[in-house]
Amino acid sequence: MYVPKEAQPKKGGGADKAKDGEKGGKRKLVAQNKKARHDYAIIDVYEAGLVLTGTEVKSLRQGRASLVDGFVQIDGGEAWLHNAHIPEYAQGTWTNHSARRKRKLLLHREEIDKLAVKAEETGHTVVPLALYFKDGRAKAEIALARGKKEYDKRQTLREKQDRRDTDRAIAAAKRKQRGA
Repeated sequence: MYVPKEAQPKKGGGADKAKDGEKGGKRKLVAQNKKARHDYAIIDVYEAGLVLTGTEVKSLRQGRASLVDGFVQIDGGEAWLHNAHIPEYAQGTWTNHSARRKRKLLLHREEIDKLAVKAEETGHTVVPLALYFKDGRAKAEIALARGKKEYDKRQTLREKQDRRDTDRAIAAAKRKQRGA
């Protein structure tokens, strides 16, 4: 018996959609730059698309990438991701990509202009925070950031440790309360 597509039940529900962002979709994290959050004070965060070749996408889908030395540069009205390491695809042929080539970032014109003006200010830079797939498309999370001084880094670590100690003490008190 023929059942029209509109009348068929939808697969996958839809509960897993709309995790973050208004368009919805889950984020499958590929690489994260934890050092950037330690070394820089994050001012503003942007989501940018990436222009990739086929072997780069396949390598990313295997979860292989590094953003440790990466940075973003605005050049000629376009945003470029430099030094992000996406290793060559193992099953690739002569069409394989260069591991550290510069990759174009897809942003709106207003965002590029805003980043260009802010990045020229003293002490500001644009750094990549994460690479991930969202709705099957490769995305980069980039941030306008200001470099932290050494004492700022120590202060952040101290606050993080204090928060962790407080959480442990609260959890221990709750356990003790349940046991009594």
